[in-house]
Amino acid sequence: MRSDVEPRGSGIRTGEPDIVGRSKRLWLREGGTCLVELVPSLRSFTYRRDELVAATGKLRLDFYELAAARLADSGVRTAFRARVGDIRYLADYRPAPPFEVIVKNVATGSTIRKYPGLFEEGYRFSPPVVKFDYRVDPEDQPIGEDYLRAAGVPVAAFHEVALRCNRVLTEWLSPLDLWDFCLVVAVDTDGEPIIISEVSPDCMRLRSEDGRALDKDLFRAGADHDTIVAQWRELIDRVRG
Repeated sequence: MRSDVEPRGSGIRTGEPDIVGRSKRLWLREGGTCLVELVPSLRSFTYRRDELVAATGKLRLDFYELAAARLADSGVRTAFRARVGDIRYLADYRPAPPFEVIVKNVATGSTIRKYPGLFEEGYRFSPPVVKFDYRVDPEDQPIGEDYLRAAGVPVAAFHEVALRCNRVLTEWLSPLDLWDFCLVVAVDTDGEPIIISEVSPDCMRLRSEDGRALDKDLFRAGADHDTIVAQWRELIDRVRG
């Protein structure tokens, strides 16, 4: 934990949040930082399911705290600074771009649905596929990289940080099988990429050795809240070691 932030349980006082999203609330602070509070929401446009699932906010942060430490040790920059509660953490604040970066190790989900016949379900990409989706309601849409370059986005640098993140997470989570995940990447104050979104079961597809879903696919498939929470707790216990 960095020495210039309040430790866990510091009792930070807040008023109304400055930014409110579906999955988090942010309070902007001095020095380019923010306080983030996770909302225990899970949403799937494809499966038309949008619910609050108690305890998933804490579990997302449990996973993210561990993942951020692993990424930092490998030189991958994230916005995470320190945890200050069950569902709150301090982070560097960087305005979020209107797109996300997705790494695909396995063809599944939208790859099969949007590009029928191109790949079979379960096809393994080598090297991994990196794509960009424009974040827009009701469903994110793929965006061509030339549009992003024209808008001044350092596409090559974002590609590289996404692949580096993939290598770290794949090695850390093995023998679990990381199928895909999404990130929101911004440009830091020194011009370098920084991952500003959480890394958690809510933003990835992760399978056990016997093929069981350990991620938001449980929610997509209609699992009840207790099952989702139990499986995510088991996952946290396992990666915590």
